[in-house]
Amino acid sequence: MNDFSPVADDEAVAIARILANDHVADVVEALNHESRETATDLLCAVPFERLVEIFDQPELDGAPELAEALPRAKASKLLTAMSVDRAADILRELDEPARSELLGALAPPLRATLLSILGYPEGSAASIMTTEFVSVPSDWTVGRTLDYIRKVERTRETVYAIYIVDPQTHLLVRSTGLRRLITGEPDDPILSVAPDRVPVTVTPLTDRETLAQTISKYDLLALPVVDHGKILGIVTIDDIIDTMIEETTEDVHRFGGMEALDEPYMKMSFLSMIKKRGGWLCALFISEMLTANAMQSYEGELEKAIVLTLFIPLIMSSGGNSGSQATSLVIRALALREIGLRDWWRVALRELPTGLVLGAMLGVVGICRIALWQYMGFYDYGPHWSLIAATVGAALVGIVTFGSLSGSMLPFALKRVGFDPASASAPFVATLVDVTGLVIYFSVALVILRGTLL
Repeated sequence: MNDFSPVADDEAVAIARILANDHVADVVEALNHESRETATDLLCAVPFERLVEIFDQPELDGAPELAEALPRAKASKLLTAMSVDRAADILRELDEPARSELLGALAPPLRATLLSILGYPEGSAASIMTTEFVSVPSDWTVGRTLDYIRKVERTRETVYAIYIVDPQTHLLVRSTGLRRLITGEPDDPILSVAPDRVPVTVTPLTDRETLAQTISKYDLLALPVVDHGKILGIVTIDDIIDTMIEETTEDVHRFGGMEALDEPYMKMSFLSMIKKRGGWLCALFISEMLTANAMQSYEGELEKAIVLTLFIPLIMSSGGNSGSQATSLVIRALALREIGLRDWWRVALRELPTGLVLGAMLGVVGICRIALWQYMGFYDYGPHWSLIAATVGAALVGIVTFGSLSGSMLPFALKRVGFDPASASAPFVATLVDVTGLVIYFSVALVILRGTLL
């Protein structure tokens, strides 16, 4: 599908009508490449049912701003026709007074439902749930349930999961899938086709990582959100995918050593980009100044053995790389709940020998490189070249071991004090290991080269 281009009103109407026949995902993708003004003009001309489909797509960039730009009557009608969870997402991002104006134009039952969802913390199960699900009393038959699904199908987020509640207390009793339902006899009780086990549920405040793990573990299409036995709504698998993509994107940004972007890269303003990246970059630069302090402390040794400076980039990068590797592995394992805070000592015992072996491997490579350059005549390291090679090899063992150990422990430390482990960015770990790596390198040099070069 071709991207839109800024057009006059009549042309926009013509294009919008053509787009009514395109796949909604293609329409959203094209709208995302347009300016906010052009996208608004096109959306105003799109048939209403198509407009609802477009705004129901989480991939639509700037949906709150686009909804706010629509005429108030059309925007309120749009929110009424949309899925409840998506409408809540849009309202959550709107500023006042637009949010109150749109909420005030909605029917009281819908307004109460949206306010209830908006009252939960962002990222919790209740904040992303939909109240448009299929639930039936436990005394219904299979045939009556199927008739009911046919009537309400267009107004429900999904009909693949059917929730069975007690007709008196409205407590969740069982859940069943559409496949089981259509294979039952019409006169069979609904409970006879439902699995004889308590449904898998979550509480309203369950975080989205736990939601994703639960859906994956039990291979569910939807997960009921239950409070004191009563089902409030459901979280569908597409909602989980969308939220996990968003969270993963935030983690990647933080791990790269910057604040998470809240807009697509190409739509982020210049000043916003500077703000997101500048703070972290300055913090990392200031911390890197400690490297200069460490080198100043060994200024005398550097003057006596200038050859040691040749291997500083090698030493620093090796430690930073090993630390970044360990940090990446531990953050991922923590995110997948493969390990918990209590497992820090197990990780430490695993990373310690790993670091020693990896450091020894790099140390051997470093020694061989110095020896090869000396014998091949590429560079003359002087009469004590063997001691220099030993210094580099021993320092690499210590630095890589320290990098692996500190890189693996940093996410635990951050999580223990309440920070996101993803904040243990690769640049931050590299900076930490750079400073300590220089201290280790020159300390080893003082021991091995004392009485010769030093």
